[in-house]
Amino acid sequence: MLLWINGPFGGGKTQTAHEIARRLPGSVICDPERVGFGLHRMMPAGLRGDFQDLPAWRQGVHDVLDLVLREHEGTVIAPMTLVEGGYFEEIIGRLREEGHDVRHFALLAGRETVLKRLTERGLGLGLKRESFAVAKLDHCLERLSRPEFGEHIRTDDVTVPQVADTVAASAGLRLAPNTDGALRHRLRRAWTGVKHIRFD
Repeated sequence: MLLWINGPFGGGKTQTAHEIARRLPGSVICDPERVGFGLHRMMPAGLRGDFQDLPAWRQGVHDVLDLVLREHEGTVIAPMTLVEGGYFEEIIGRLREEGHDVRHFALLAGRETVLKRLTERGLGLGLKRESFAVAKLDHCLERLSRPEFGEHIRTDDVTVPQVADTVAASAGLRLAPNTDGALRHRLRRAWTGVKHIRFD
């Protein structure tokens, strides 16, 4: 099974993916963003736009997920913002047509909630470091609220473990109990955030 966890930038996709992976033995995270970063590193800076617009990104993500789904026995988790319907069909639609069990979830929250989260992860620079995410926010929220991007999960007033529980329950998966206290939960979230900081 593939769990594609969608949502706006700053919507909690990565945190939720890691929470599920932590509590679901045998699961693995396959981050489609890494394919995009690799393509960008091959290109001169002046040619780097939105890597999702590159056919090579969409083909590469499909091919890697197809391979992992065929060869790995556990659940595969892909946290990635994907709001263009055509691109959605090129990847998720194709995987479904090929017989893979793909469960798609869009994590949604109010604009102010997402902006607050982006500010918190801005390394003390507020929203300056997150200008790309802020510029895309309204577009993402509008697109992802459409029926074709269901299943929708509201995350404004729930914790990451609660979101993970909701995703797992909808997919028919059983997570190990969450035994983290408040401090351990905050430390775990901070560490996950640090591991995903990019400097290029």
